[in-house]
Amino acid sequence: MSAEIVNPLSATDGAAESTEAGGLIDPAFALHRGGKMAIEATVPVRDKDDLSLAYTPGVAKVCEAIAEQPDLVHDYTWKSQVVAVVTDGSAVLGLGDIGPEASLPVMEGKAILFKQFGGVDAVPIALDCREVDEIVETVARLAPSFGGVNLEDISAPRCFEIERKLQERVDIPIFHDDQHGTAVVTLAALRNAARLTGRALGELRAVISGAGAAGVAIAKILVEAGLGDVAVCDRKGIVSSDREDLTDVKRELAGFTNKAGLSGSLETALNGADVFIGVSGGTVPESAVATMAEGAFIFAMANPTPEIHPDVAHKYAAVVATGRSDFPNQINNVLAFPGIFAGALQVRASRITEGMKLAAAEALAAVVADELSADKVIPSPFDERVAPAVTAAVAAAARAEGVARR
Repeated sequence: MSAEIVNPLSATDGAAESTEAGGLIDPAFALHRGGKMAIEATVPVRDKDDLSLAYTPGVAKVCEAIAEQPDLVHDYTWKSQVVAVVTDGSAVLGLGDIGPEASLPVMEGKAILFKQFGGVDAVPIALDCREVDEIVETVARLAPSFGGVNLEDISAPRCFEIERKLQERVDIPIFHDDQHGTAVVTLAALRNAARLTGRALGELRAVISGAGAAGVAIAKILVEAGLGDVAVCDRKGIVSSDREDLTDVKRELAGFTNKAGLSGSLETALNGADVFIGVSGGTVPESAVATMAEGAFIFAMANPTPEIHPDVAHKYAAVVATGRSDFPNQINNVLAFPGIFAGALQVRASRITEGMKLAAAEALAAVVADELSADKVIPSPFDERVAPAVTAAVAAAARAEGVARR
C-alpha cells in the first residue's frame, strides 16, 4: 500500500518534515512552503547614523542627483541589476492556462535561477490581465524600476505582439524566454552536433514540429545562423505560403522558411531531413523517423514526454537531445537567459538584438567545443563556465551592435 500524501493545505508548520501515522508530505510542497525567495538588504541599518544614510535625510541627496541626471539611477539604485519576470499565467510550462496565482511558483523558480546561474536579481510579477495592450501598458509603467523584463509563459500568438510593442515603448531589454532562450540553446547544441559530425550548418535541412513561440524563434535564429533550410510544421502540416489558413505570424514564417517548397504533413517533411526539432508534444511515428537522412540529429524537447523517445531516436540519429534532465544533452533555457541578461545589464543595453542572441549561442557552444561527444553537445546547467562565457559574449555583441550605453 502506498503512503498517504498529506494535504498541503491542512499541514501545520513543520509538517513538511513529518511522517507521523504513515503520512508523507510531498517534497515539492515542503520545498515551496513560504515561497522560494526573499529580499534582503545589502547595507546595514544598525544605528541612527546608518538609518539617516539609508533613508532620510541621506536618501534625499541621491534622489535629487538622479532627478538632475536620470542616468545616475543605474549607479545608485538596484535598477541595473534587477529583472522583472512577467507572466499572465496563460501558458505555464506543460500546464497551460492556469492563471496568475498558480503561475507564481514557476516565476519564483525563474527568479532564483537568474540569481543562482547569472548573479542577476529578479522579481516575479504575475498580472491579472490578458489583453495585449493591457499587459503592455502595465509593464511599461513598471519599467522604471527594472533594468530588463523577462516575459515568461505567455501564450502565442499574443507573446509576439506583446514583446514587440513593449520594446517599442521602453528603452530596456524585453526578452521572451520561451522564444529566444529556447532558440539560443537549440542553436548552440546544433552547432556542436554539426562540428562533431564534420558538417556545416549550411548543409543541413531541419524540420521543426511546433509553430508556437519556441518554434518560430528557433526557425528565425537557425535561418540567421545560416542553416541550409528549415520547414516548420503545425497541427495542419507544413507551414507553406500556399496555405490559406495562416495567421500573420505564420505567414511571415512561411516567407523565410521552406526553401524547398514542401507541402503536406510532418511525415512528408521528415523524409530525408537532417534535423528534427520538437517543441510541440505529440508523438512522431517511428516509420517517419526512419525516413530521415543517415546520421540525423533529433532534438525532441517536449516535456515530460519527448515527441520521439530517445530509445527510438538512437536507432536512427547520430545525436539525440531532449528537454529532460535524465537524458544526455538537455536543451535547458537556464543555459541562456541568466548570461544573456547579465551581459545586457552589464553594458546597460537598450535591447537584446539578434546579434546578441547569436553571440550567446556561439559562446555556449564553445564552452564544450573541445569535449564533444554524442552525449555532450551542450554543457550541463551546472557547468560554471557557462554564465561568464555567455555574459561576456553578449556584452561584446551589444557594444558591436551599438545598443550598449556603458
